[in-house]
Amino acid sequence: MKKRIIRTIMIVFLVSIMVVTPVFASSLEDMQADKAQAESEAGSLQEQIKQTLEKIQTLEKDLETKQGEIDQAGEDLEKAASVQTEQYNAMKLRIKYMYEEGEVNFLETLFTATSFSDFINKAEYVQEVHSYDRTKLNEYEDITKKVEQLKKGLEDEYTQMQTMQTDLEQETASLNATLEEKQEEIAQLDASIQAEIAARQEAERKAREEAERKAREEAERLAQEEAARANAAAAAQQTGTSGGNSGGGQPAGNGSGSGGSGGGGSSYVPPQGRDGWAVVEYARQFKGNPYVLGGNSLTDGIDCSGFTQQIYAAFGVSLPRVDSAQATCGVEIPLSEAQAGDLLCYWGHVGIYNGTGGIIHASAPGVGITEFANCQYRTLKCVRRVL
Repeated sequence: MKKRIIRTIMIVFLVSIMVVTPVFASSLEDMQADKAQAESEAGSLQEQIKQTLEKIQTLEKDLETKQGEIDQAGEDLEKAASVQTEQYNAMKLRIKYMYEEGEVNFLETLFTATSFSDFINKAEYVQEVHSYDRTKLNEYEDITKKVEQLKKGLEDEYTQMQTMQTDLEQETASLNATLEEKQEEIAQLDASIQAEIAARQEAERKAREEAERKAREEAERLAQEEAARANAAAAAQQTGTSGGNSGGGQPAGNGSGSGGSGGGGSSYVPPQGRDGWAVVEYARQFKGNPYVLGGNSLTDGIDCSGFTQQIYAAFGVSLPRVDSAQATCGVEIPLSEAQAGDLLCYWGHVGIYNGTGGIIHASAPGVGITEFANCQYRTLKCVRRVL
């Protein structure tokens, strides 16, 4: 009987605890999972901020270099224009001398020729002087135009790089704001977890106290019943009225039976070929599509390393997701030996060499997927052949 009482107390105690604990466990585990997820997202944001700041620093250096190139082109343009002006003025003076002031001397020079052959030679000489002036003037005009075009191209690249810098700065500010929100969320979750743990501990304490109270009451009840039965048996024995078994039996049986249940399509062309030019042609189809940091869609939004990863994947080449890891893939080659389809790696950026000195890449949020004529518009880290 004593064992029965102890067993009953333990069952009551355990049932009381089980009624409360799972509810708190589920809630606590959910919050802990949310906190772990938020911390992981915060870590990812910090890494993105670090990479973006590195891109800004590199871009600032490239902007400084580009400004120097623009200044040099301006000086070259001034020199070319000055030489062109000097040549033009010199030619005008010679023409004026030969055809205006020196007309008589010119004719005398021709008609004092000793022979027809001498006359022809002198006339041809005058014509050659004129042709030489015209040729030199044309040459200087061409040089001036080329320098002007070079300066204009450098200024356009500088403007694009300034746009990229502005976009990266805005992106950094947005990432910092998101990180602050995520850190605030983590702090709130942490406070909620601590409060939940305290509430759980308090509830478990109350549950234990209630279970102990019920166990004591049940033990007292069972003890009272046992004492009553013992008193009744003793009284019956003393009066001699007990004539047989005071207890009854219940027929044994098998337990109760348990019941059973009875029963659209894309307009983009897939890769055409396996060489570097096929890579370039395939990549060019996506020009104009948006840039999205961390994006993985060639049509809806993608970043630089995602762009190169997916373009090369279409040709069976597996690249890592981040630009720093891609810069270690394949075989490094000098830029002078670069071919169409080679991977161009910068500090914090990657793109695809177009075979003619340019680059196809997911440039920046304000630029998107585009093609630059000059792949050295910023500091080049290395060229990798991965195909």
